[in-house]
Amino acid sequence: MKNNVARVAFFDAKPYDIESFNELNKKYGFQIKYFKYHLNPDNIVVAQGFDVVVIFVNDTIDASMISRLKELGVRLIALRSSGFNNVDLRAAFGRIRVVRVPAYSPHAIAEHTVALMLSLNRKIHRAYFRTRDSNFALNGLLGFDMHGKTAGVIGTGKIGKALVRILAGFGMKILAYDKFPDMSFAGETGIKYADLYEVYKNSDVISLNCPLTSETEYMINSDSISVMKKGVMIINTGRGRLIKTSDLIDGLKSGHVGSAGLDVYEEESHFFFEDLSDRVLSDDVLARLLTFNNVIITSHQGFFTHEALYNIAATTLKNIDDFFSGRKLENEVCYDCGNQV
Repeated sequence: MKNNVARVAFFDAKPYDIESFNELNKKYGFQIKYFKYHLNPDNIVVAQGFDVVVIFVNDTIDASMISRLKELGVRLIALRSSGFNNVDLRAAFGRIRVVRVPAYSPHAIAEHTVALMLSLNRKIHRAYFRTRDSNFALNGLLGFDMHGKTAGVIGTGKIGKALVRILAGFGMKILAYDKFPDMSFAGETGIKYADLYEVYKNSDVISLNCPLTSETEYMINSDSISVMKKGVMIINTGRGRLIKTSDLIDGLKSGHVGSAGLDVYEEESHFFFEDLSDRVLSDDVLARLLTFNNVIITSHQGFFTHEALYNIAATTLKNIDDFFSGRKLENEVCYDCGNQV
């Protein structure tokens, strides 16, 4: 098949996705059909006649959907995200190939992480609403110097490394945890790699920048929180299920957790990226989180910069082009392809 007649079904399409993909698709000429809704078992039949399905973080493709996509003639699943825990790679292996965007803008997410830290620390969100109401009192807005404090960075991939460099610029001490520590990076930046217990115990601010795996799922729970410093700030721009939300709420209620900045949420697929302002929020846990004045929730917008949108579109389209041109898929993820997963 020539790549200029490849048929692409694009799910969970937002106006900004359509704009960036249409602009860059001028180079390739793929036939892209945009669907506003998520791909799910009820609408999967619309993928019939397409060679590729393009999905985002809240589209889940399980084993039964893999089988159905195969029956419908789909040959490639293109994730326009770095994470791939929403696809059953075991079921896809040998049947449908899967590609992703491993690094669209580590700086975008690292900078958003720091924005959450600074906003929580200096109570910017609360000050904004006060001054809008002509309340210029400072009581309740006390923060702390980031300089000299200890930041725990869990995960030192491209995003974690970008975050480390920013926090080092603030003069913070940095404890890092990674399953595969980069000792040359540690030597370059002066950070210290430590085990999770030490990171939890000694950090004033903890940032989660690791993938969601069976080992990291709910790594922030009542046990790990109990080890942390009283008043710890927890930031999660990784994946929602890194945190057991009910335990985080207990920590916030007790005061053991001083504040939390969340760009992801374990049940976000039902809410994030949508305008639900005219409805009653049906998730009691999310509604409870939103009542805390020391919690900031953003709707998975850490990636949302001009540069990142360009890189997502460029890499996704190149992945598709590589597949139909018979080139090696540099960004393939699969159940049994060495260290790519």
